[in-house]
Amino acid sequence: MPLSRIEESTTRNEGGVEFGGGRLAYAPGEATVAEAMVRRPKLLPATATSGDVSELFLDDHVHAALLSDGDRLLTVIERQDLIEVRDDEPATALGTLSGRTVGSGADLWSTWTSMTSVGVRRLAVVEDGRCVGLLCLKRSGRGFCCDAGVWARALERDSRRGCVPQS
Repeated sequence: MPLSRIEESTTRNEGGVEFGGGRLAYAPGEATVAEAMVRRPKLLPATATSGDVSELFLDDHVHAALLSDGDRLLTVIERQDLIEVRDDEPATALGTLSGRTVGSGADLWSTWTSMTSVGVRRLAVVEDGRCVGLLCLKRSGRGFCCDAGVWARALERDSRRGCVPQS
């Protein structure tokens, strides 16, 4: 489903962007990216291969693979980065940080309008080169996923497989 373009507003409007499991921001300055990010995103190690990334993308909720060396974010890989690559290729050679990250203190409304205008669903959240979270725009484009929602989806998915996710 394509995202609709959201125009930036300086006054409160009926709509708004949902974050944090039910809070709403209606204009710039009302919330930061840190307030809306998923705080424990899946991180792949620097040793991951393109095959490892492909396996991660089997989950249709995964739109970006984050590769890190400890806490330091190395690259963000999207599905289109995997076209015509071998499964054993080092994943660190794929992807980019350019246009795929945002600072934790960035304005949420401005980030949301930017994401919807270019059709981006995920941004890695960074502080001093460290990955501190993931900003996940919902399919509707009207809000952001929260930790509780991600946990509930994982619990539901894993319970169908007969296992319980680790916290």
